[in-house]
Formats: sequence, C-alpha cells, structure tokens
Amino acid sequence: MRKKPIRVGMIGYKFMGKAHSHALRDLPFFFEPAGVPVLQAIAGRDEAALKQSAEKMGWSSYETDWRRLIERDDIDLIDIVTPNHTHAEMAIAAAQAGKHVLCEKPLARSVAEARQMRDAVNKAGVIHMICHNYRFAPAVQFAKKLIEQGRLGKIYHIRATFLQDWLMDPEFPLTWRLRKEVSGSGSLGDLGAHIIDLARFLVGEINEVVAMLETFVKERPLGEMDQHLRGRPGNGQRAPVEVDDAAVFLARFDNGALGVFEATRFSKGNRAGNRFEINGERGSLRWDMENMNNLQVYLDGDEAGLQGFRTINCTEVEHPYAAAYWPAGHIIGYEHTFINLMLELCNGIANGCNPAPNFEDGLRNQLVLAAVERSDQTGRWVKVMEMLDN
Repeated sequence: MRKKPIRVGMIGYKFMGKAHSHALRDLPFFFEPAGVPVLQAIAGRDEAALKQSAEKMGWSSYETDWRRLIERDDIDLIDIVTPNHTHAEMAIAAAQAGKHVLCEKPLARSVAEARQMRDAVNKAGVIHMICHNYRFAPAVQFAKKLIEQGRLGKIYHIRATFLQDWLMDPEFPLTWRLRKEVSGSGSLGDLGAHIIDLARFLVGEINEVVAMLETFVKERPLGEMDQHLRGRPGNGQRAPVEVDDAAVFLARFDNGALGVFEATRFSKGNRAGNRFEINGERGSLRWDMENMNNLQVYLDGDEAGLQGFRTINCTEVEHPYAAAYWPAGHIIGYEHTFINLMLELCNGIANGCNPAPNFEDGLRNQLVLAAVERSDQTGRWVKVMEMLDN
C-alpha cells in the first residue's frame, strides 16, 4: 500500500533544526510510518547560511520569509524550531492556512499565547504536537508502562531535576534565552518545562505549587551563543538579565502525590542532568537522561535478600520503540527520541488522530510555569488552574 507523503516545511535551521531534520530523514529507515515525511523546504533570514543548511540537511528548497513557506501549496506540516517569541504568530498562521503544526517547547511565552495557539489549531482541525522529546526515550516509555500496569501501586512522590552549568561564567553573553521578551522565562521555561511534562506524563496533573526563582548574575555583556551552548562576545555593551537562572518548586498533584522540582543552569558539573525518581507504595523508578537507555527499578515483591534497585537496559524488543533499532545492549542516543516522536506525529497526520503531547499539553505546561512565577512573586501556594484566565 502506498504511504501518505507528508511534505514538511521547517522554520529555523540551527540546533533544533538539525535534530528535527535528522529525525525526519531517518524515520522511514527505522520504522514503517503510515505517513512518510518529505523534506520540502526550510525558512530562515540569512540566505547564505540557509542555503548551506538546506543542502547539508537534505531539504529540497528554502524560503527567506517564513510567511511565504506557510503560503506554499506543497507544504502539509509546519515544523517550528525558532525562539519562543515567534511560536504563537507562526503556529497560528500555519493553522489558519490549514497546515499541521509541530512546535518546539515551551509552547509560548505566556498562558494567553498558549491558549491562542491551542484554540487556533482546534478551530482549524489540524494535527498538532509539541516537541517534548524526552517522553520518547524507551526507558521513559517503559516507566510509563510499569506505572500504568500498577507495578508501583499508588504514587506518593516524584523528584525531578534538570541541571546544567553552561551559564555560570558571569561573562557569558546575554543571549536570547536570557531576554524575557524573547524567551518568556529562563531556566524555568527552558529546562523546567521538560521535567513538568515528564511529571504530567508519568504521575498526573499538578494541582498547586509553591516556588522560588533566583537570578544569580544580574547583568551580562551582549552577545550570542552557538549550538554547543558556547558564548560569542558582542560589542562590549552590557544589559540586565531579565529571567531566572534557577527555579525550585514544590507541587501537589491531583492524585495526592507530592513533587519536588529543580531547574538550574548553575549546577557545576551537570551538562544535562534531566533526572527523576518516582516512589510508589510497591516500588520506585529512577531515570537519568545522561544515561538514557537505563531505567532503575525497585519492586518490593522481590524476595528478601534480593531486594534493591535493578538496572534495566531498555534496548530489548519488549521495550517501547527499541525493536526498530539495534540488538539488545546496542544503545541509542538523544537523536532517537526525536525519531520516536516523529513516528507518532506522522502516524497521527496519516490517520487523522492527534498524538500527545500536543498543544493542549503545551497549555497545561504553560499553566504550571505561570503558577510557579506567580508563587515566586506572591510567596504563597498557587493553584495551577487559577492561571487559566491570566
């Protein structure tokens, strides 16, 4: 049976553009998706760099105006991999043009923007997805399976962190990620959004939070950064930092579980410390993205003397997505989480069924981010759903 081609137009072409392009290209190599992505065109402002990226990453054409890309009749899906302040305008325009939409996280800079985006895709009836790729590590998917099977029983706790250290030099430049009008928030939206999504995916909806945010370096030189998070100095001018360097918060879930969350770019020695531990009445799970193929599992049903955390290398055919890759023990990497996500997206488009996480999840995530910020401002517990009208 001939598979449905899904003609992709991607806006942006740097770090995430590279990750998405690789996933789109390799998806049919590993899987048999119902819809096959076609790398039709990318859009960006620097024509020389754009042309070079298009040739290197396998795109058939390019546009120097993203609006022109959305207007094209030969595009089915718009993939947005640009800075946060552009997400709403691009996603809404794509939906109004009848295009399916994939958007990088966080979905928006505010609850208001996220609601507008969610409403736009729903009104247009297009397929939509937000790129929380860490959900799609086989070990995380297997953790979800164990929880749904009741192997842990009632969930009591989740401790989740995303720790990095690339911003600790006070002379690191004031890039777009440190400007509130572009990013919306700092480590909270950049890193905290990921662990909030994992917590929602694995444990359930967050009911209320109490939080602290901190900006350790108040002023930085202007400049840019490359895809390896290395700074490039600018013209010597300096400006105030407008977003948080670190976010710490407690959470109560609808199901009674308690959460402890920490997102920071000031944790020396941590390059990408995206980790969680979940404790239930009959067992516990641990996962660390820097060792992403392994899931640590403790089950109290094991006999006395043999109880303890076991390490499961989630590369067996029984583990989600793993059968598409290599023999057991032959580990996969960060880039494969994007391939797994693209599988769900392309199947969803081909079958007319919206996958998760989608813009509804993005809005829910944004509500938690907003509640964390409100709690820091007020010094009190904040109900997440209070933020829906803000």
